[in-house]
Amino acid sequence: MASGGSAIRGSRVGAGPMGEQDRGFHAERVAISYWDAMGNETVRYFAADLPEDEIPEVIDSPSTGLPAGRDKENPPSVAKNEPYKTHLAYVKERRTPEESTQLLDEALQKLRSAEGRG
Repeated sequence: MASGGSAIRGSRVGAGPMGEQDRGFHAERVAISYWDAMGNETVRYFAADLPEDEIPEVIDSPSTGLPAGRDKENPPSVAKNEPYKTHLAYVKERRTPEESTQLLDEALQKLRSAEGRG
């Protein structure tokens, strides 16, 4: 049996003509452009019947990670990143130096009395 040029080789059963573009119902949609501070445009598609207040004003740009907004002339600025704080830094924010000294003295007294050095 010779293998000839079969017209259906590589296509699925029931497939329409090759290159068929319409593969079902396509909902209407709107394209919204967003720009970041570097001038990069990102297009996002939303359902045409989506209320305006549900379309985000700001997204994260996939190319730069910067915030991107709908106003090309005034893109959102980069929010200042807070540096990582240690547990000690948070404690120091909550306590005055006097309170810290008092707590340390109380802890040392408890420790010494537990050891019998009182």
